[in-house]
Amino acid sequence: MMYHDSVSGSKEKFATQVTSEILAEVRAIAHSEGRQLQALVDEALADLIEKRRNTRPRQHVMIAYHSSHDVYGELYRLLAK
Repeated sequence: MMYHDSVSGSKEKFATQVTSEILAEVRAIAHSEGRQLQALVDEALADLIEKRRNTRPRQHVMIAYHSSHDVYGELYRLLAK
């Protein structure tokens, strides 16, 4: 499901609290990117949902990892020690 559709998606107000430091940083990011604070909140929440849903590594990442063992297997074993 795609959550970044701010044009056609209905909006619902909610209230929450964050630290002053976090709010200041998010406002600075919004300002530097020329975006609204709400757009960043939408993006952050959508990213959180995506992250929680995809707790397993993506298949193409695992394929690349496994194929790298042919070249770097010994290095991986040494780093694991």
